[in-house]
Amino acid sequence: MTEFKQYHDGTETELKFHSQTCIYFCQCDAMHRLSFFELFRILSDAAVEDYNQRGMSWQMLYENNFGILLSRQSIRFHKMPMANQKITINTWEEKSQPLQFVRNFQIVDTETNEILVTGSSNWLLVNPNTHRILRLRDFTIRPESTIQTEPDCIPTGKIAVPEDITLLYSRPIWYSDVDGNGHMNNARYGAFVIDALPAEYQKKDFTDLRINYSKEAMVGQEIQLYGKFLDEEHKVIIIGKQQDQVCFECEVYWK
Repeated sequence: MTEFKQYHDGTETELKFHSQTCIYFCQCDAMHRLSFFELFRILSDAAVEDYNQRGMSWQMLYENNFGILLSRQSIRFHKMPMANQKITINTWEEKSQPLQFVRNFQIVDTETNEILVTGSSNWLLVNPNTHRILRLRDFTIRPESTIQTEPDCIPTGKIAVPEDITLLYSRPIWYSDVDGNGHMNNARYGAFVIDALPAEYQKKDFTDLRINYSKEAMVGQEIQLYGKFLDEEHKVIIIGKQQDQVCFECEVYWK
């Protein structure tokens, strides 16, 4: 049986986390590619495990009135991870921006070290009881990273929403969509996005994806998925709304 390793390397202020795993058949789409949902999940899990192994579990953070929420994410697909492929997720915190943590990541083939996926994400520090955004300088339970690298992906930032978007479908939030925070898990939006695409777009050779999270979605609510297909630019914009409030915005690019 294959043994997968998890470990840190680097100094306290230049620490990187490495997590080995395998892409299982059940994590893939009809083309045997790692699904958006599973990709989002393993990246989020790696970030959580990085903190866990440094003594900063969800419970420990909560007891100190801290919560860390994913705000934005940008992903570049150099080569889509495939079923049965052994991969290593490398992730690290960058030097923080004034109002948000920055975490970069890279997925490589464990056996060849070929780069498969690169990207960057932004995270907010909040009070888990009041949901008020906190100052990063108040987060002193671990040394701040001094790493400063240029991520190989489209910069995270605002996504321009066209006015003439079309309703694609609506979907209720089920119990199986939520996580321990009581709202829909950020990875589930990956499934919402791919399900919003017509079959011919689902099979595209994707190159980049950006997603911004704006509002939590709860069990029993319904999300309306709107879209704008910009074929000349090789991209589609997907917007998720709950009534008149935007829950998320996403751009997906293809070759």
